[in-house]
Amino acid sequence: MAGGAVAPLQQGMLPDTIASFLPFGGLAADVVGALLGAFLIANFLLINTAFAGPWAKRKITAAFTDRIAVNRIGPFGLFVIVADAVRLLSKELIVPEGVDRPAWDLGPILIPFSALLGFAVIPMGSGLQLADPETGLAFAFAASSIASLGLIMMGYASNNKYSLLGGLRAVASNIAYEIPLIVTGVSVVLFTGTLQTSAIVEAQRAAFLSVAGVTIPQWFAFVNPFAFVLFVVANVAEVGRNPFDIPEAPTEIVAGYQTEYSSVYFVLIYLGEFIHIFLGGAIAATLFLGGPAGPGPAALGIVWFTAKIWAFFLFTQWLRSAIPRLRVDQFIEIGWKGMLVLSFANLVLTAVIVGVLA
Repeated sequence: MAGGAVAPLQQGMLPDTIASFLPFGGLAADVVGALLGAFLIANFLLINTAFAGPWAKRKITAAFTDRIAVNRIGPFGLFVIVADAVRLLSKELIVPEGVDRPAWDLGPILIPFSALLGFAVIPMGSGLQLADPETGLAFAFAASSIASLGLIMMGYASNNKYSLLGGLRAVASNIAYEIPLIVTGVSVVLFTGTLQTSAIVEAQRAAFLSVAGVTIPQWFAFVNPFAFVLFVVANVAEVGRNPFDIPEAPTEIVAGYQTEYSSVYFVLIYLGEFIHIFLGGAIAATLFLGGPAGPGPAALGIVWFTAKIWAFFLFTQWLRSAIPRLRVDQFIEIGWKGMLVLSFANLVLTAVIVGVLA
C-alpha cells in the first residue's frame, strides 16, 4: 500500500536458523550462529567474485572485442581463477618510501570489508538474511560508503601525485553521485513507508497489472521506471565503471589510488571492487526488482537473487567495453547539474503521487 508501512515477510534470519541446529543454546548459540551465517554469506559472495573477476570479466570483454580470452587452464579456462590467485598472492608486497603506513595498510582492507558489511541486511532468499533492522536500507548505504574512506586513505597515504589525484577524484565522484543515489532510494521509501529491507521486498509482491493473462509484479522498476534508471546510473558511478571510472582512469593517472599497491593489497582492492558491483546490484534488486522474488517456489529465491546481481554485473561490463570515459569536468557537471536535479524532481513527483493515492 503506497505511503503506508508494510509488514515484512515473516521468516527466520539465517543466524537464528543455524543456532536452532546447535547442540547448545543461549548467548553462545546466538554468537556461533551469527558467525557461521556471516561466514556462509561471505563465502557465497567470494565465490561469485572469484568467477566474476579473473574469469567472467575477461570472457565478456573478449566477446565484445572478438577475441578468445582465457581457455587453456582448465575447462573453459576456469582454473585461471586459481592460477591468478597464486600468481598475485605470491608477488612481493612493495612498500614505497614515504608512505603513511597505517593509512596505507588500512585502505585496501576497508574496500572489501565495507561491501561485505552491506550484505548483512540484504534479503537473498527465504531465510537467507543475516539481520533485518528497521533502518536496514540506511545501514546498507552507510556500509557501502565506508569504501570512500578507503579510497581517500590510499590516495593521500601513497606519497604519489597520481594516487592523490585518484583519491581526490574519488571524493568528487562520491559526493556528486552518492546524494542522487540515496535521494532516489528514498523515493522507494516513500512508497513503502519503511527502511526495512524485508518490508521493501514484501511490498513488491503484490500484482501491478495483468497483460494478456500475465501478471506483472509491483516491482518499483515497473511502478517508477524513471527512478530505476536514475538509480542504476548513479549506482554505476558509485562502483566506478565506464563512463564513470574517473578515480582510477589508467590512461590519465596510471591507476589512481591503487598505483602503489601490489600483491595481497592489490588482490583486496580488486576483490572489493567486484563485491561492490554485486552490492550495487543487490541494493538495486532489493529496491526495484523484488529482491529474491521470481517465478517458482520460495526456495528458488537465492537463484533469482543471484541472477539479478549478475545481470547488474554484466551490464557494468557491457558499459566498460562499449562506452568511453567522460572527462572530469563532464563527470562532475552530469552529477551536480543533471543527476542531483533529476533525483530531487523524482522525489517530489513521488511524494505528490503517494499523497494523492493516500
